[in-house]
Amino acid sequence: MTDPQQSPEQAAVRGLLRAVATDLGHAVALPWQEAAVATPRHHFLPDRIWTDHDGRLLPLDHGVDPEGWFAAAYALDFVVTQVNDGAPVDGDDVWPSSSASHPSIVFRMLESADLRPGMKVLHIGTGTGWDCGMIGHRIGDANLVSVEVDQDLADRARDRLKALGHHPTVVCGDGMVGCGHGAPYDRTVATCSVRRIPAQWIAQTQARGVILTPWDNPWICWGLLRLDVEDDGSAVGRYSPHSAFMLMRTQRQDLSIHGDVVSEDHRPEESVSTLPRRDVVQGDAAFAIGHRLGDVWHTWQEEPVPGVVDRLWVATTDGTSWAAVDHDGSDEDRFTVYQHGPRRLWDEVEEAHHWWVDHGRPGPGRFGITVARDGTHRAWLDDPSASWLLE
Repeated sequence: MTDPQQSPEQAAVRGLLRAVATDLGHAVALPWQEAAVATPRHHFLPDRIWTDHDGRLLPLDHGVDPEGWFAAAYALDFVVTQVNDGAPVDGDDVWPSSSASHPSIVFRMLESADLRPGMKVLHIGTGTGWDCGMIGHRIGDANLVSVEVDQDLADRARDRLKALGHHPTVVCGDGMVGCGHGAPYDRTVATCSVRRIPAQWIAQTQARGVILTPWDNPWICWGLLRLDVEDDGSAVGRYSPHSAFMLMRTQRQDLSIHGDVVSEDHRPEESVSTLPRRDVVQGDAAFAIGHRLGDVWHTWQEEPVPGVVDRLWVATTDGTSWAAVDHDGSDEDRFTVYQHGPRRLWDEVEEAHHWWVDHGRPGPGRFGITVARDGTHRAWLDDPSASWLLE
């Protein structure tokens, strides 16, 4: 029953906190409950948002459906707040470029960062400003610097924060370079995923400080990385599995199989595989394979040619090697493989899958990364001393 003394806004916030607690398996810590009440989520959303309907983004306008809009603001789900980097939508070509992240992931990150009053925090990816407002409520606005690459988003977030009495430093700039004038920070917290830890983040985080960021691998976007900054300027840490964020704009790579990778003059080698293709692109296996291969990505194509039901494409991020793994629809245990380039990518995928099975099918929590002073990234399983180069 709703407390009659609560406003609809307060009731919605409390309802969201209960839903998050159920999702996390424990109550949200009291300081973050207080921060959520002080920074209601709907206050940070634009009048037009987009919600997912079976993989298709559809607009939802406050002026047209205020009740639906408000319900989406407090649903246990992400909300897309910008599409196409803010450019006008052309037909059905709609893709998300900014969002209010899933509330459970936000609170899990806030807990993982171990933020305390008085700490200095560098926040990468202001976005709507919602989690920025909660962080400022927890540590004090004077201790918070937030960086947003999109000028319009930065201005809107600053205005929304100000309307609630929050005055952190919100800077429009490239999050890759951080913000040196406030350094050193006790914590660097990113709300956009990265494929490499920028050297500036490590340099601007004090020794024994923490960098917390979602991680993106070309093979799979999944994992929350918590790194401890060492006295020697390196950083080392482990993953937890619960995170999926948009990739930092300056680390995006937009490749097309047919426009950038495969050419008509290629003469691939043909072979046969019995490794189920979908087993390697999802779950713990995909996480492991991504960290073994590093610079390899994949995509699916339905009915690419007559006689082929679907095709799994695999390619290097530089476009020099590729593989195509076909299913003709008849034999579920046999796939035709075509490979081209200096690397035999499907052979590498099979080898990485065998490695994962041989090591007990480990989940993300057993993996980690070490970033050396020279920027070299090395991945490892269980023990940082037994690492391999992450290309």
